[in-house]
Amino acid sequence: MNNNFPVDFQNNVKSGKTSNPIKAADLMENFVWAKLLVDDSLTEKTTSMGFSAFKLKIPAVPKSGTYVLGAVSGGLSWIATEEC
Repeated sequence: MNNNFPVDFQNNVKSGKTSNPIKAADLMENFVWAKLLVDDSLTEKTTSMGFSAFKLKIPAVPKSGTYVLGAVSGGLSWIATEEC
């Protein structure tokens, strides 16, 4: 997986230099880039590593068969389809 974040902090961390501090604006730019923007009706509150978080409300994936995730009557649903 590629690191496509707007600001890459790896070089700062690996160099061990304190002369290149991480800027709050750069952190916020990365957070905004990584944030998933979805309708509130598609998320539910949860916690992760002791912090408040949100997760997508996606129905459980069927155990067998070929499906696509789609909207049916205003809700997400797995729709059976043929294999390509």
